[in-house]
Amino acid sequence: METFRLLIGPDTGAASIGQLCVRAVLLFLFGVVCIRVAGRRTFSQITPLDIIVAIIIGSNLSRAMTGKAPFFGGLAATLVVVVLHRLLAMATLRWNVVARLFKGAPVVLVRDGVVDKDALRRHAISRADLAEGLRMEQAADAKDVSLATLEAGGTISVVPKPDDA
Repeated sequence: METFRLLIGPDTGAASIGQLCVRAVLLFLFGVVCIRVAGRRTFSQITPLDIIVAIIIGSNLSRAMTGKAPFFGGLAATLVVVVLHRLLAMATLRWNVVARLFKGAPVVLVRDGVVDKDALRRHAISRADLAEGLRMEQAADAKDVSLATLEAGGTISVVPKPDDA
């Protein structure tokens, strides 16, 4: 343990350049392990919960890297957050109430070409934002849309009207 402490330096912020580099390598590897534990979805389909977890992980690893927080304490705290996130993700698969609480629910913005102005206002989406979201999904106008939904991750998904409609 003494040799390891010599490699990573003190937790007082007074580590040498070499010790900080060793910390960086170890924390990079630990970060990869955390991503593997958390699962692919954690950083691919970002939800508000995922953003919070990513910020906490980044902050913890940064503080541990620079010696502003105890190295092993930072690792332990980060691992607790990652495991908690994974357990919450598993719970959202099993219980819809937990899913709605932590992930949110999709919101219908357009149904059968009609824009829900109240939904836009409640979620602070301007008509220009809606138009941009529709265009990004290859819909020229709300009239061309069967369903447009604000998803839990903040994206707008669009189901176009059938061509014969």
